[in-house]
Amino acid sequence: MAGKPLDVIAIGRSSIDLYGGQVGGRLEDMRTFDKYIGGSPTNIACGAARLGLRSGLISAVGDEHMGRFIIEQLHREGVDTRGVKVDPERLTALVLLGIRDDVRFPLIFFRENCADMGLTPADIDPAYIATSRALVVTGTHLSHPQTEAAVLKAITAARESGGRTALDIDYRPNLWGLAGHGAGESRYIASSAVTSRLQSHLHRFDLIVGTEEEFHIAGGTTDTLAALRAVRECTDAALVCKRGAAGAVAFPGAIPADIEAGERGPGFPIEVFNVLGAGDGFMAGLLRGWLSDADWSASLETANACGALAVSRHGCTPAYPSAAELDYFLHEGVRRPDLRNDEALEQVHWSTNRAGEIAVLRVLAFDHRAQFEALPGATPARIGHFKRLCLRAAEAVAGGAAGYGVLCDERLGREALHEAAETHLWTGRPVEWPGSRPLALEPELGPDFGGLSRWPDGQVVKCLCFAHPDDDAAMQAEQEATVHRLFHAARRNRLEFLLELVPSQVGPVTPTTTATLIERFYEIGVYPDWWKLEPFETDHEWQMAVNAIERNDSRTRGILVLGLDAPEQSLSRSFASAARQPLVKGFAVGRTVFMAAARAWMRNEIDDAEATAAVQANFARLCLCWDRARNAARKD
Repeated sequence: MAGKPLDVIAIGRSSIDLYGGQVGGRLEDMRTFDKYIGGSPTNIACGAARLGLRSGLISAVGDEHMGRFIIEQLHREGVDTRGVKVDPERLTALVLLGIRDDVRFPLIFFRENCADMGLTPADIDPAYIATSRALVVTGTHLSHPQTEAAVLKAITAARESGGRTALDIDYRPNLWGLAGHGAGESRYIASSAVTSRLQSHLHRFDLIVGTEEEFHIAGGTTDTLAALRAVRECTDAALVCKRGAAGAVAFPGAIPADIEAGERGPGFPIEVFNVLGAGDGFMAGLLRGWLSDADWSASLETANACGALAVSRHGCTPAYPSAAELDYFLHEGVRRPDLRNDEALEQVHWSTNRAGEIAVLRVLAFDHRAQFEALPGATPARIGHFKRLCLRAAEAVAGGAAGYGVLCDERLGREALHEAAETHLWTGRPVEWPGSRPLALEPELGPDFGGLSRWPDGQVVKCLCFAHPDDDAAMQAEQEATVHRLFHAARRNRLEFLLELVPSQVGPVTPTTTATLIERFYEIGVYPDWWKLEPFETDHEWQMAVNAIERNDSRTRGILVLGLDAPEQSLSRSFASAARQPLVKGFAVGRTVFMAAARAWMRNEIDDAEATAAVQANFARLCLCWDRARNAARKD
């Protein structure tokens, strides 16, 4: 069993969750919606992956934009998608939902003939099931004969291959045809037909998990102890009953006379912000303990912690903790009941759940505005066209490989920026007004930085700040206030933040200048995902900057070296020193690469093809220079 490539496969629903952005109102009052992946087994698979389990999913999505979004997001979360069917005939399921208060959650399911309900036994590959140590079934797919047959085939394959099986009852009366479209929030409606259907399958599982209401439907009575005993008559499975604020209780054997006499784990006194998705987070945490054969106290503590973190945030899957975050929370405990406002905890959550590690990043920066506008022959239209040529050059050098990116602005490079969204290039977008000091921002952001809400997912907020430790108090306060607000606006919009510091343009630079600035920004609560720094002349200066970052944030993405129009030979020397620091992931250089071609192109001395070729050759040569420097540093 230990040699299997997957720890758990979940089977069942997969949907788009459109979560109302306004909290405390009716669904009718929602103005905006945040888009997440959803569906109980999909949430469980993602939650398990975040905790370090190797998870997979069997489900189905439509052959359209939302189906592609789900698959892309599953890949980002590290979930194996070989079992996810792309259905050309059906649409991906959709759910509209909101947070009314700590109890109510208006909910509308759009699941009429949806893709995941099109699963058939033919879609179940026993060989794939056999690659996993466990299979998790959720109750909705037992509600229809066709999906029920698919689930039964999966269960049989799991058991025949020596795998464990678990059932999350996940009872939604609406999805069993017992409530109208407006009653998606309903948690319990008695039904002898549903009870009979569930009881006919309970013997197939080693673990059964549900709320008290879900055990009521499985047991056929609203007396919780009687329901648990009725379920026990059908199965020898370990039963775990979730009881909300009262925690959870496990019954590996006979049901005692008092529900409190079951196996228990410590709970967490926290404020409930969002009740949706908590059970799926709980299940992911329980699986972590169950599959490692931990005792019930430890398993339930982990599950309760995951559930507590889930109910404290907006959304379902996005709220679930990473393994590092879970360990941090279990160590630190509840410092304030509204966990989403614990800044240290939220920083761990953010930094340990970003998509993927980036080992190297070579960036062609053509986000310049004033420098382009100063070129003879430049107009906004011609600048925009040349930036598209730069994008094509970057794409050609990357050749579809990871580790390459661009910096491009919206004001003069809108078309290139939009085209970049169709590529695999890392994309940063500047927000500072060129040359401003004190720092001012591009008008597109608006006075409240609300413009960030219109940015596509994945773009990185890049801010250049001309700052110096010797700045007077008024200058320092104004610039820091702008950066602080911008950083939090980026986080609010789930966008990574790159802070570029250029002290050499405003004052004398010593070996401690940049490190001092870095420390100051951390002091005011700014935690950039990326730093973009001037090239240093000595290893000592690099080490001081790196130490300043790592003392405050051991999980930052890394540092990029900027160019400042330095000659290629000079950059090559700076790369040699920078590459000796593992935290320096690469470079973001522009004028050194494109400026000569831009001047010639603006004067009509070269055409598009020649300009693109020149930029491509320069960028490729600089990438090779970085790669050689990094390889040499690794050999030292």
